Amino acid sequence: MAGVSGGRLTAAISAGGGLGMLGAGSAVTADWIRTEGAIAAAGGKPYGVGLMAWSVAEQPEHFDAVLELKPALVSLSFGNYRPYVEPLRQNGIVVATQAGTVADAQEAIDAGVDVIVARGAEAGGHGRNAVGTLPLLQAILELTELPVLAGGGISGPRGLAAVLAAGAAGGWIGTAFLTCQEGLTSQPVRERVIEADETDTVYGTVFDAASRAGWPDEFGGRALRNAYFDTWEGHEQDLKSDDAGHAEYVEGTKAADPARASIYAGQGVGALTGQPTAAEVLAGFATYRTYLSAALNDGSK
Repeated sequence: MAGVSGGRLTAAISAGGGLGMLGAGSAVTADWIRTEGAIAAAGGKPYGVGLMAWSVAEQPEHFDAVLELKPALVSLSFGNYRPYVEPLRQNGIVVATQAGTVADAQEAIDAGVDVIVARGAEAGGHGRNAVGTLPLLQAILELTELPVLAGGGISGPRGLAAVLAAGAAGGWIGTAFLTCQEGLTSQPVRERVIEADETDTVYGTVFDAASRAGWPDEFGGRALRNAYFDTWEGHEQDLKSDDAGHAEYVEGTKAADPARASIYAGQGVGALTGQPTAAEVLAGFATYRTYLSAALNDGSK
């Protein structure tokens, strides 16, 4: 949720009954993390911060800023996160990591994390494209007694009911909040997200090659298909050294041009139809009990 979930959205999600996550991407500064973290904490509700391990290794000041904030939870994924687990836990911070395979989950268990996110291939943003959410969730639940959250394709209360019925401790949800009024998403991007349907996402490393941010090729991203992606798909290695292609992407990002910028979203994007508040989104998810009860009652017949 980097570039989407700043302090305001994080605080709004926490105030609405969820655990808001501050998206601390590689492009922000440590001062940005401190400032937005203070906004997230102002309401007095627990919140979390999402970090990428590969980025923290390059910018350790990000980790220092998070330790100063002492959020309730820190998500550390995508790279070698082991060195950061104990320092976080020693500061009373719950540590989560995203797992895209059973092997990832076993590595997380061995590293001593507190929570595992079973991140399925349907999910928006970065991660693996290896296994769907439900088969991955079931396999990880068989592996561990740790709390397991399900991420990927949970676009509404029916999806949340489904993963809770399967045994997840909760949902790890991003795409549903992309167009929230409190988010950082620009208006042109909001409009593109709202008009997208469930078939409009693609997975790959085109945008990472274009951005030169430093993402490992191991972790591609799911985003909305656009003309830029179509032009460069299959030519990612060339793009890494193509200055004109890089400049076009940077210009498109600055202009919030949906045809050239990366818009990370999961396969649940088709469910987004407007620009609600975070509280409204959470109120919708809170009706999951209706669907969960119906499923359990049907199963008892």
